[in-house]
Amino acid sequence: MSWYERNQRRLPWRETRDPYRIWISEIMLQQTRVATVLPYYERFLEAFPDVGRLAAASEEELLEVWGGLGYYSRARNLLRAARAIAQQGRFPDSYDSWRKLPGVGPYTAAAVASIALDAPYATVDGNVVRVVSRVSADAGDIGSTSGRARLEKAANRLLDRERPGIFNQAMMELGATVCLPKLPACGVCPVAAFCAARRAGLEHVLPRTFKRSNPVTVAKTLLLVRRNGRFLARQRGAASRQLAGFWELPEAGDVPAARHTGVLGKFRHSITSTEYKVTVVDATVARIPRGFQWVAEGGNGFPLTTMTRKALRLAGHGKYRRKPVRSGPSERARQKQA
Repeated sequence: MSWYERNQRRLPWRETRDPYRIWISEIMLQQTRVATVLPYYERFLEAFPDVGRLAAASEEELLEVWGGLGYYSRARNLLRAARAIAQQGRFPDSYDSWRKLPGVGPYTAAAVASIALDAPYATVDGNVVRVVSRVSADAGDIGSTSGRARLEKAANRLLDRERPGIFNQAMMELGATVCLPKLPACGVCPVAAFCAARRAGLEHVLPRTFKRSNPVTVAKTLLLVRRNGRFLARQRGAASRQLAGFWELPEAGDVPAARHTGVLGKFRHSITSTEYKVTVVDATVARIPRGFQWVAEGGNGFPLTTMTRKALRLAGHGKYRRKPVRSGPSERARQKQA
């Protein structure tokens, strides 16, 4: 903590104990670099200086300010949480009450509660996992559930319960600026003398993530059969392991008698360990195949699979049509946008 107070980066959310500002920063920093967040953070607080103003905003207002930061579910959860806070008339006053808000997981709740409320909970992000793994010379798989749980327990044992907010920020800063993934700066590390990995010469080996199986690549051809502003689709049955009840376009093998009239484009789509290389083909049919029906343009009232929405967007269909660009993009650029 002494090292942190001398060497910390000056960041706006570190200059306050206002739970609102700390909470906003932690949501923005999820899966996003500090340098990217900084301008958005300042702009966000100008537009929504307090939780009341945020709670009163429409989703369109919020997304306009958030636009470009990505992971838009974070913004929607932020709005839902702000409205819950406004309805309660106060901010949550404990770790457990923060956890009840939409979009607030264990890490975010620990960060806000420890920094704003001095609640004794360790924040365990990727940086902290790396520090704890090295300090304790834990050679387990940090990507496994058991490995992560073990390191979280270790982080909570190390936590300074008198000043948990400062301690948590110090641990995160240590991982972000000194205990780096590939080139840890052990020569300037304030805890090098206590680091078991350093003593064992394992600082460049730990932490460990065991290799996962390579993703399976599957080629898929989807048919876009259109008629009078509608397209052909079918609903996945209840027995489907994934996305039961969702509607999807037919695959080429589902309609062998279909007449292909041209390739509309290609895109990639990943589901867990499977990567699909999808080709979208314009097609016509003489008769509607069994199990399929016409769906109105836009798919209103029909939950569509993500792959189907991507295909419709690629084809410029209805509400999924991409916004026009000033100059015609290359085929590769169109595929990337899709």
